[in-house]
Amino acid sequence: MRLQDYDTKTRYRATVRASKRITAVDSHEEVRDILIEVESQEFDVAVGQNICVLAPGQAEMGQEYHFRLYSIADVPHSTPEGYLQIRICVRRCNTIDEFTGEQYPGVASNYLCDLTRGETLTITGPYGQAFEAPLDPDATLILICAGTGIAPFRAFVKYLYSEACDFKGRVWLFHGGQTGVDLLYRNQEKDDFALYYDRDTFEAFDALSNRPGWSETADWGAAIEDRGEELCRLLSEPTTYVYVAGLEVIRDQLDEVMAEIAGANQTWFRWKEDLQAEGRWIELLY
Repeated sequence: MRLQDYDTKTRYRATVRASKRITAVDSHEEVRDILIEVESQEFDVAVGQNICVLAPGQAEMGQEYHFRLYSIADVPHSTPEGYLQIRICVRRCNTIDEFTGEQYPGVASNYLCDLTRGETLTITGPYGQAFEAPLDPDATLILICAGTGIAPFRAFVKYLYSEACDFKGRVWLFHGGQTGVDLLYRNQEKDDFALYYDRDTFEAFDALSNRPGWSETADWGAAIEDRGEELCRLLSEPTTYVYVAGLEVIRDQLDEVMAEIAGANQTWFRWKEDLQAEGRWIELLY
């Protein structure tokens, strides 16, 4: 993601209204749910879109801003003054120099995680296409995500059940993580999806890493292959839609698992191309 690839001329001032850690204290990951209020009545955003945070850059390198995209993690809420309040999901990141082994804090993530209530920041956007619910209210939606990729699905599912009043379809959520406490918005600290567990149409499946603590590879095989036969049946139906969100590496991992289910790489990639051409396989990867 490069700053010059996006139109950032229109900028908005936003204020932090709340910041809460949503991973347990014993998790090696710190992820925060941050509520911000955009101080402009002209700003508008939809579920599934992204905003850009312009964090202070490294002045010694001539960098005024550091650019970072974040998905909307909740249905936007309008204040009485006409300002939008939106939530973003931020993982505190650090990078390690592969030659020196020295650790450096991620610029944008640490900047955002350190912000407290009342502090301000600069954003631009929105960017990206919003997730759209199928016109068929009885459609089946298969949502696949890992880590902070669950953020847009949190907003999407909430929209389906609270605002898309005619939606009666089935929702499968596949959520990947290293350990159970890293399943964002679905752990003992914060489980927003618990609102839907008693619905016959909603099911959530965990894809936990076989090597927790140091592997970033989710065990999609165990989560998806166990339901491979029914998944193939659903994908064959014209009313099934698949949404994938998270890091780009998830694409290769899923292709490998889906090829095993479909029987061969060639069979799967041809099938996937058809799904994409029909608008039934949608990816939001970064």
